[in-house]
Amino acid sequence: QVQLVESGGGLVQPGKSLRLSCAASGFTISGYTMSWYRQAPGKGREWVASIHINSVTVYADSVRGRFIISRDNVRNTVYLQMNTLKYEDTAVYYCVAPVSGGLWGQGTQVTVSS
Repeated sequence: QVQLVESGGGLVQPGKSLRLSCAASGFTISGYTMSWYRQAPGKGREWVASIHINSVTVYADSVRGRFIISRDNVRNTVYLQMNTLKYEDTAVYYCVAPVSGGLWGQGTQVTVSS
């Protein structure tokens, strides 16, 4: 059974950092582009970042220069390092893989608040 499990969310002050993890099971991430999406309250889902098989990374304009996506193929885990967090980064963050027609994790809540 293929599965993605996100962790690492929480409450953080503006300007601080947080690292999200996405543990995959049932398939190996090394063969796929892995992505992070987010959904803010009252808004649709927004693509955040992707990391390709060759480890090339791409980012949404809203997070470029602040967020870093990475992968550990040995641990079968994808990470999202989020730095200099802003109020508008508050959202549920999802890990996504192009397997089984599109596999999403359950999401992890990130709340940026003072």
